[in-house]
Amino acid sequence: MSITARPFNYPYDGNLDPAVTALLVIDLQIDFLSEDGYFARKGYDPAPLRAIIPNVNALIAAARKAGCAIVHTRQGYRADRADMTPYEVWRRKRAGIDDTQVLLRSSPGYEIVPEIDVKPEDIIVDKTANGAFTYTDLEHVLRARGITHLLFTGCTTDVCVHTTLREAQDRNFQNLLIEDACASGDAYAHEAAVHMVTVEDGIFGVVAKTEDVIAGLEAVKR
Repeated sequence: MSITARPFNYPYDGNLDPAVTALLVIDLQIDFLSEDGYFARKGYDPAPLRAIIPNVNALIAAARKAGCAIVHTRQGYRADRADMTPYEVWRRKRAGIDDTQVLLRSSPGYEIVPEIDVKPEDIIVDKTANGAFTYTDLEHVLRARGITHLLFTGCTTDVCVHTTLREAQDRNFQNLLIEDACASGDAYAHEAAVHMVTVEDGIFGVVAKTEDVIAGLEAVKR
């Protein structure tokens, strides 16, 4: 069994096994998707980020039913800001959020948007960097569960999703980017990030659409 993808079907050996597969839902937090969060304050329209929620929830339901692990990530800093470097402090000031609670772990905006279907058994990984493997226990959690294959959703395609995907590739995980379940406020950046996955015959993994991933997972169940 495999998922129809480009430049080749996923996984490469045709052995789609939910037991070793995790669906990653990257940073679908209130502070990124709201009209007064970080993304909006930087001048980007969060509407494309919110638009992927139905696809992400459909994928979560299909992956959960098939037996895949569901991993959500959240980006932000400690409430006391002790983990922020001078450069990161400067960037907060430049973004106009220095005197706010935006992207601080003590704030309501740090939480995953309520529209996303998060269950108690899901895994939540908190991070400060763009990549979810940096300074976190994500790799340890995945290795402990025997997970070798990752399906990527979330925001933003060109930053946190792509950084995490590249980190995963260097750790020899098999990656699939679900292009209509990822988003960016910059359409060109989204398209470029999707394309970069496929260069050199899938140097960072493969790309598929939501409907094809769901079809592949449903086929495995049968």
